[in-house]
Amino acid sequence: MNAPKGVIAEDEPILREVLKDMLADVWPELAICAEADNGVQALRALDAHDPDILFLDIEMPGMSGLEVAQQANGRCHVVFVTAHDNYALAAFEQGSVDYVMKPFSTSRLATTVARLKQRVEGAPAKLDGLLAALGTGTGGRKEYLRRITASQGSNLRLIPIEDVCYFQADNKYTLVITTDTESVIRKSIRDLLDELDPALFWQIHRGTLVNVNAIAGVTRDDTGHLHVRLKQRKETLPVSQAYTHLFKQM
Repeated sequence: MNAPKGVIAEDEPILREVLKDMLADVWPELAICAEADNGVQALRALDAHDPDILFLDIEMPGMSGLEVAQQANGRCHVVFVTAHDNYALAAFEQGSVDYVMKPFSTSRLATTVARLKQRVEGAPAKLDGLLAALGTGTGGRKEYLRRITASQGSNLRLIPIEDVCYFQADNKYTLVITTDTESVIRKSIRDLLDELDPALFWQIHRGTLVNVNAIAGVTRDDTGHLHVRLKQRKETLPVSQAYTHLFKQM
């Protein structure tokens, strides 16, 4: 058999590079023929390269990983990449090739590779049952982001979403502020708005989302503008006029 070909579809560049490097260590024979940072690119790579294996992030902009999986169904082996336990467990139980969790573990990836090596010469698993389960498994409710992978210097951190005090836009990046750390992600405030529970995170400014549970109160300055006080941070966060209605009861 020729060397197997793989495509990595992951919207976070650092994680994509980490996964590529780890695969090179645990499966040097695997040729990564393309990388994609959104669902549309993933589909193009699928058509252009006809890979044996697709490492597919479930949540990507433009077109979700689940939508891509529908197109990849039966065409190649799919390994789901996810930070969501419920997705990962469902994928495993429904008989897809495998899944890898963020942040990536060398030992877990090695287990996945061992399974892939056994299956790669056979027909790809059918994903119909999995895709149907993921489409209905939340009972029609939207599944919100529960963890986020952020860069802190040269390190990657997996941060539970409830630990985030606020998100703040910063040029090409977004700052992720917890009680005692600052990290960055390549995800816009607009993207986060679509992925976060609106009951937990309020937009108080064009570039700021704050965790409701991190709010200690609000103050009004000499010009009449509101500022949010945080329970475990010293800084205050300005509130745009468009969002002052959120604090009428406070």
